[in-house]
Amino acid sequence: IKRAISYQYTNNYLDTPINSRSINMMRSQLLALLALRSSSLASGFSPARTSNAIHHALRLRTTPSSSSTTLAASNMKELAEGVLKNPKFPPEWPFSQTDFERQDESSDEIFYDQPRLVFHIDDAACGALTEYYAEHLKEGDDVLDICSSWVSHYPKDFKGGNVVGLGMNDYELSQNKQLSSYVVRNLNEEPKFPFEDESFDKVTCVVSVDYLNQPKEIFEEIARVLRPGGECLISMSNRCFPTKAFKIWLQTSDLEHIFIVGSFFHYTGKFDAASCEDISPNPGGSDPMFIVKAAKKSD
Repeated sequence: IKRAISYQYTNNYLDTPINSRSINMMRSQLLALLALRSSSLASGFSPARTSNAIHHALRLRTTPSSSSTTLAASNMKELAEGVLKNPKFPPEWPFSQTDFERQDESSDEIFYDQPRLVFHIDDAACGALTEYYAEHLKEGDDVLDICSSWVSHYPKDFKGGNVVGLGMNDYELSQNKQLSSYVVRNLNEEPKFPFEDESFDKVTCVVSVDYLNQPKEIFEEIARVLRPGGECLISMSNRCFPTKAFKIWLQTSDLEHIFIVGSFFHYTGKFDAASCEDISPNPGGSDPMFIVKAAKKSD
């Protein structure tokens, strides 16, 4: 998969003629990556490491420049949203079982036994996500929130239909006032959802896809429970519990995470092409926030 990612960036960014403008742009993108890594860590979290593949691609086109942080942030948004515009996915599922191994393979019930009534991204990123949901969740939508907890970040005035949480901690889920109901389930042990086919209009997952060690099965299930044309919205930042995040996530960058999650949609064969939106509220000054989304095919 890392070779595929490297090939993706080589095709998209290294085949164009080198000139001062493009050199400065690539430097800006590198500065943006570094800026995203510099935000302060929430208690118990650490940012994922940046891989050599992306640094190598950017470094080939870098030269000293006085590019501003604002310009860097703008270019980072363009780069992030371009990852899935013409992806070069390998013809077959490229991941191995070891890619989804974790530092802590003890039961997730132990790790998530203690309720954590905290936000796992900063206030600005939470606000950006809620604003995004306000534009993309429609009144009456039946919504499934996987890896759910005490908060789903939906707008306070969202009037959904059947809004269901699927998560690990009973008490956390019981405190989520936006849910109609909830189910406690360890998706790493039981990846099949306890819902009928075509039950939901939307599926959401907030900064948790990196904890799912059977993503192929999970994304197949997402497709199964979505109605034709229904959307899955995967929100991602650079925060994680590193001992519970799967291996390849810790070895790759924000941009590669976008590519990886896009591939999860792709290999089901049941979604239209995935896309990415960078809704980071203040790059370099707050947590980044990326949405990777795809709609279930209608045919």
